[in-house]
Parts: sequence; C-alpha cells; structure tokens
Amino acid sequence: MKLYYSPGACSLSPHIVLHEAGLAHEAILASTKSHKLQDGTDFYTINPLGYVPLLELEDGRRLTEGPAIVQYLADQAPDKQLAPANGTWERYQLQSRLNFISTELHKNFGPLFKPGSSDDTRQAARQALHGRLSFVEQELARQPYFNGPSFSVADAYLFTVANWAKHVHVDISAFSHLQAYLARIAERPAVQAALKAEGLIK
Repeated sequence: MKLYYSPGACSLSPHIVLHEAGLAHEAILASTKSHKLQDGTDFYTINPLGYVPLLELEDGRRLTEGPAIVQYLADQAPDKQLAPANGTWERYQLQSRLNFISTELHKNFGPLFKPGSSDDTRQAARQALHGRLSFVEQELARQPYFNGPSFSVADAYLFTVANWAKHVHVDISAFSHLQAYLARIAERPAVQAALKAEGLIK
C-alpha cells in the first residue's frame, strides 16, 4: 500500500493507523502547497481533488477521505481491534465519532489555516472549536479514549486534529482531560513512529 501524506496534515491519522495495524506501506510526500510529489509528479493526476490523504492499494485502487481510509485499514488487521466489527452498534458509534471529528473539528480549523480569513471568521471558528472541544473534554472525563475504553482509529484522528490547536492559537488550557489525553496518545510507539516518519519529531 501507498499512503500519500503531508507532514502534520490530516493524513497523519491514517499514517498512525498503518503503524498501529502493523501494515506494510510506503509513505509518499505530497505537498499541499505545490501539489507535487518529490519527483515532480503533479499530485492532481493521482488525486483530482489535490489533497491528502490518499491510499493506493497494490492493485491500483485508490481511496480518499481519512475516515474511510482508517476504517479500511482497521479492517485489514482485525486482531488489532482498532475498530469494532462491521454491522455492530459499536461500529456505527465509531462512525459517528469520526464524522464529528471531520465536520465539527477538522472543518472548523480550516479558516484558521487560510491566510485570507477575516478576523471575524477566525473568531467564529475559534468559538465553534471551543464549544466542540468542550464536548470532547466531557467525553474524555468519563472514558480513557474518545470511542470508549480502548484505542481506536477515532483516537488517531482526534489526536491529529486536536494538536493543530497549538499552531493556530486555539487555547485548550482549560481542557485538562484533553491535554492529558494528547500527551498519552503521543507516547504510543505507533504514534511516535508516524511522527518520526513525517519528520515531526526526531
């Protein structure tokens, strides 16, 4: 498998899951600014949408969108229990969590990374994020992981997105459970491996 990624972007989530699942893969850097690979290939010829992540299978099939990719990867290594079995209530709850991260957190961070966003837009995004992160804080106060008692692909995604806060001046100092959670997830060997592979830590 090939994972097309950009360091620290949302593609870090499936990168973590690949390491958690112990799946052989090749990580290929795709710049989100130039939309080119390191060999000069136009990334739009691989993903017409131009963004990461994209997972390419051995037979050439390609899958986009992080929540779909991480579930596919989890299903390739069911013994790792990174996602509940398909068709179960727990799997639908996981999908609910992934959708929440995608639409309520990931999307609200978007305006804070765009240079052209107005001050009003940035303030609205920060307010929305504060409210949604308050919910995350409540959930982590009652359970060790975002989807329950054990690590799942939802945690790989939440860890990736919530860590953007420090880069765009979103204050999470009031969320002690979230801060402790991020520190704990960061210590996982698979997370360390993915961060090192992307050059985010030494």
